[in-house]
Amino acid sequence: MTTTLVTFPLSIGQLRPWREGDEESLVRHASNRRIWNNVRDFFPHPYTPRDANAWVRSNRSYQQPNNLAVEIDGQAVGNIGFTVKDDIYRYNAEIGYWLGEDYWGRGIMSEALPIMTKYIFQNFQVNRIFACVLEGNIGSMRVLEAAGYQHEAVHRKAAVKNNQYLDEHIFAMLRSDYRALNQLVSEY
Repeated sequence: MTTTLVTFPLSIGQLRPWREGDEESLVRHASNRRIWNNVRDFFPHPYTPRDANAWVRSNRSYQQPNNLAVEIDGQAVGNIGFTVKDDIYRYNAEIGYWLGEDYWGRGIMSEALPIMTKYIFQNFQVNRIFACVLEGNIGSMRVLEAAGYQHEAVHRKAAVKNNQYLDEHIFAMLRSDYRALNQLVSEY
């Protein structure tokens, strides 16, 4: 599978590999405090051209990319991606995503998450996909629930963001859940 084949249509755009030329759009959409408040601290704020260059360079060479740009009107306005864990968690993948604030509330991630979930289960030896959502990020929790992810746990005050302890909500989908969900869909 080449990266040109890893492109998925969305109703108002597409998911596709990151490529040279995405840097300016990435800086414009990612450098937003409201996005940063809901993601891990390794996501830079402010998001600089140097950060964007490093991100694009590190993600454009994979045959099977694990991060896809959310493209709308020819611009990269977000990301959805995953990391396969290791050791005793080697059949787990952590999924995460962000979207430029101008595009919130349009159902874009509700459309993208099931596509990425299918991509992971079809192409990687993963039994469980999970997401960690910080308290207060109700929109992300709704996206996960709508895609069939189950709310598994609340890790009480497990995360620190903006010098505050926050609950971390864990959502997950097992491969068996995915199969059952798709069986139900195909019966209709």
